[in-house]
Amino acid sequence: MDVPKLTPELMATFPPEAVACIQLLLAKIAELEEKLNTNSHNSSKPPSSDGPAVKPAPPKPATGKKRGGQPGHPKQSRALIPTADCHRVVPCFPATCRNCSKALAGTDPNPLRFQVTELPPVKPVVTEYQRHRIVCSCGVSNGGPLPAGLIGQDGPRLRACAVLLTGRYRLSKENAANLMGDLFGVSLSAGQVCSIEAGAGRVLQPVADDILTAARRFASNIDETSMGKGRWLWVMVTAVGTAFQIVSGRNRAELLNLIGEKYTRVITSDRHSLYSHLPAGQHQYCWAHLRRDFQAMIDRNNGGSDAGRELLKLSDDLFGLWKRVRDGTLTKKAFASKMTRPGVFRTRFNAALDRGLACGCAKTRGTCGQLADREASLFMFAFNNGVEPTNNAAERAIRHGVIWRKQSHGPKSESGAKYLANIWSVVETCRQQGRQVWDFLAACFDAAQAGRRLPRLVTTDTQTQAA
Repeated sequence: MDVPKLTPELMATFPPEAVACIQLLLAKIAELEEKLNTNSHNSSKPPSSDGPAVKPAPPKPATGKKRGGQPGHPKQSRALIPTADCHRVVPCFPATCRNCSKALAGTDPNPLRFQVTELPPVKPVVTEYQRHRIVCSCGVSNGGPLPAGLIGQDGPRLRACAVLLTGRYRLSKENAANLMGDLFGVSLSAGQVCSIEAGAGRVLQPVADDILTAARRFASNIDETSMGKGRWLWVMVTAVGTAFQIVSGRNRAELLNLIGEKYTRVITSDRHSLYSHLPAGQHQYCWAHLRRDFQAMIDRNNGGSDAGRELLKLSDDLFGLWKRVRDGTLTKKAFASKMTRPGVFRTRFNAALDRGLACGCAKTRGTCGQLADREASLFMFAFNNGVEPTNNAAERAIRHGVIWRKQSHGPKSESGAKYLANIWSVVETCRQQGRQVWDFLAACFDAAQAGRRLPRLVTTDTQTQAA
């Protein structure tokens, strides 16, 4: 059956009420079709949500090179430890010449070194405290006191290992307990691991607070995600450290709770509305998210598609230039000049926004209007040291929490949420600084047990070097 087209002539024969109703329905149909066409390329939806009809990004053209390391690629191998640190040194001498078979003697002052690393059988070190009970002449039994500072039946390194397995490697409490038994012969239950986690959350609180205080003094990447029912995970990545918080909301109040009321540095984020109150001079829009908006303009296949294609091409040019800044072939000053010089990038970008504002698509006009109003937030990274054009650093950091949430469906208690935020802050900051996280955690538990001040991850020297 042929359906007649709604031509202007046909619409003119309908009553005004019917025309208004038809226009409303057509707008609704267009909106629903756009939602059906939404995917990870033109929105913030994750790639895992794409259906089979969504075509993946086309593969990059083949380079003609073989798989693996290329000529000039630095060799990756295990570094040799000093000979003095080896547990055993076995000299290997050639008995005869491989050419004439004569017997050989002597030593080589610089022998070729080949090291084999083995793990020794691990046996836990158990200290038994025998509390003698002495009965006084008055008839009262008196037990010998345990040394001051003992916390439960687990030593600092054992507790550090347990929280490393659950907090860093995302093992369940049961699996962490089983692994401790398999590798170290330590008998633990899931409940004991849970108790260790709660204690670690309290011990590491001052360290996490130090990281957050220091992070507020630097330009930051920020992101947030759901952490189960009623909780949200926030992350702030800076040059000096990474701070996590698990709180009850995703709103401006929690944003200010993270960055502080007097935050003055530049924040790089996506264009979520909760960041809209930030001054343009303190807010950098993520260009990776902007590219999705530009792709959405193209995919609508209407009057705004040409503007979307031009904006996407300009973003390609911007990332090409920024890559040169990162690899050192273009100075930051030269990059900033290319952004601002008349007739170059920024001028062309604003002209493309104007064309989007003049198109017939309401959504494209709205996006271009928002970007035009906050144009300064597009280029803060070009003129401020430490500011990135994307919030990829925050998205990489928060991915650990997202995977943990998928496995465990979020923390079930306030102490569990506090533990996760603190352990992730410590682990990620240790990774940034190239520190051994097991050793640092053990040092924290040892200091807490002895009543000493905890070691610090962020010091004045660290902040000075980062600045």
